[in-house]
Amino acid sequence: MSRLARRAAAALLLLLAASPVFASDFSDDLAARRQRLMQRFGADTMVVLLSAPARVYSNDVDYEYHQDSNLYYLTGMTQEDTILVLMPGNATRRELLFIKDRNPEREHWTGRLLSRDDARERTGIATVLSSGSFEAFLDGILGQRGYSATIDEKEAATFFAALGEGRARIAVPMDTGAPGAPPTRTQAFVQQLRDRYVGYTAIDATPALKALRMVKTPYELTQLTKATDISAEAQMAGMRAAAPGVFEYQVKAAIEAVHRSRGAVSWAYPSIVGSGPNATVLHYPEDDRQMQAGDLLLVDAAANYGYQASDITRTYPVSGTFSAVQRDIYKIVLDAQEQAIKVAKPGATLTTIHNRTVAVLKDGLLKLGLITDATGPQYSMWYTHGTSHFIGLDVHDVGSRNDELKPGMTFTIEPGLYIRQSVLDNLPKTPANLELIAKLQAAVTKYDNIGVRVEDSFVMDTTGVRNLSSAVPKRIADIEAYMRGRSAASGAR
Repeated sequence: MSRLARRAAAALLLLLAASPVFASDFSDDLAARRQRLMQRFGADTMVVLLSAPARVYSNDVDYEYHQDSNLYYLTGMTQEDTILVLMPGNATRRELLFIKDRNPEREHWTGRLLSRDDARERTGIATVLSSGSFEAFLDGILGQRGYSATIDEKEAATFFAALGEGRARIAVPMDTGAPGAPPTRTQAFVQQLRDRYVGYTAIDATPALKALRMVKTPYELTQLTKATDISAEAQMAGMRAAAPGVFEYQVKAAIEAVHRSRGAVSWAYPSIVGSGPNATVLHYPEDDRQMQAGDLLLVDAAANYGYQASDITRTYPVSGTFSAVQRDIYKIVLDAQEQAIKVAKPGATLTTIHNRTVAVLKDGLLKLGLITDATGPQYSMWYTHGTSHFIGLDVHDVGSRNDELKPGMTFTIEPGLYIRQSVLDNLPKTPANLELIAKLQAAVTKYDNIGVRVEDSFVMDTTGVRNLSSAVPKRIADIEAYMRGRSAASGAR
């Protein structure tokens, strides 16, 4: 499919999503979000957010377009060449949206763009202008002349006074970009401001946006719950598809078919479907192995619905029954998650949750002979990631590990153990390590190539967490019963 055809498909999905009922509920929530952000900055600040650029996959084919999360959070706009300007000190026109002009000839190739009326209805922003006029707008505002009849000297008097006195601020979400990479669009924009204009200070809008995005609105929670429901149904479709002789990609296809059939925009992140030794690879990308009897299958997959990303992982035996050694590892991981859930309360942090998880994993690993010391970092040979991350517009959403949890925050709890002979093989052959290897080798041989992760998506309520993905079986007895039911249904057909 060509780049133009892909853009046409994306534009059609956008158009189908923009129904009046959707716009009414969503635009009200968007307006409240923008108001809260403007209150944080005050009258002397102009806030500017730019859309994400389109990115080329190969030759004339683009990657599927995904909007900048901060811009989507404030506008709900999913098309490129979109700019939001907020001017909290203006008399009446505090919100301005710049969008790409419609072009019927171009739309024959790329699909219909939103009209200005469409954008007004979707976003709740009354003043919608052409993105082609943004440079002239910027020149007029920062030159204290105003812009046509839209923003005159009277309308922007407060911001113009701040410019004249050198106390104006322009807030932009500053991104750092990859080391050594060309400047990002936002970096180039900030440099342009510094080169052309004076009388203001550029500040980072990220902390204010982070604080708002971390606590989900009721509308967002509704969308995230829907995303998780779809993801849960898809996970169970994957369980039904898994069996000896089936390829990993067939399970992946069953999962992602549910995502799209239930109205999800796409996956929330590339689906991870790893069987046997592949279950020990955290972001296993290939999905081309044929599953064998006795394998465990680790599936980390979830849907993006309404730009809300859920996150679920399940690990289960493709033959339907856990072996004794698989049970040993699975029980430790599940116990670690259950104990972590108990400490996930308002005022706790993701670090609190992680530390509780580690304590349980250490105890279990010591009993199995996979570590010799539960007081130090030996456990990290087999537990190689953090326990939790925030979810929302991004699957790894804004927020830090030491932010106190509050009602309305959404996050994962996902302990895992990944037993791999290569860990011992790659240890430096110091006398201490050789002694450690000798003590651990029998247990590592026994549990080699077993990878287990159990992950759910949670929302913090006033007293504790609520599991949004509890519909997917995760206790050993429940998984085995579900797999037996799958086999019985298949036999009946």
